Amino acid sequence: MARAVRDAERLNTPGRRRRSTIPTIKVDREAFGKFAEAFARFMGTARFLFGMTVVIVVWILWNVPIGPPRPRFDPYPFIFLTLVLSLQASYAAPLILLAQNRQEARDRVISERDREQAAQSRADMDFLAREIASLRMSVGELATRDYLRSELRTELRTILAELESEDVA
Repeated sequence: MARAVRDAERLNTPGRRRRSTIPTIKVDREAFGKFAEAFARFMGTARFLFGMTVVIVVWILWNVPIGPPRPRFDPYPFIFLTLVLSLQASYAAPLILLAQNRQEARDRVISERDREQAAQSRADMDFLAREIASLRMSVGELATRDYLRSELRTELRTILAELESEDVA
């Protein structure tokens, strides 16, 4: 019974931290990410596809038993060529995915910035719309040019009518 209590207490208290014997390798994530993007960008070019095609055609032509005798390092089933292409694909796929993830992160940041810019623009437009509406209301209370002309004509007619009535009298 005492041993069970002691074991339970030992499990409830944290022990001393041990240092890891595995060395940690510091990798500059930006440098590796830039490399992955450059590699993915290069693999998407026609030059890469043309070069890869040339290498494969030369490989196959070298290893088929046609032409002068020469050492053939990968006979007909081309197992070594298959291995090399599989190895190239196994490295290319994660690098391409890493480049896509970095691009997605950049797109996400740009999208967020665009969203904030759109919200700010919307707020500015709403403010300007309210300002224009208040100016229109203020202008509506002011006398317009047509209103002033009609008032002046009315006053002019009144004055002319008074002058004519004085001349007649």
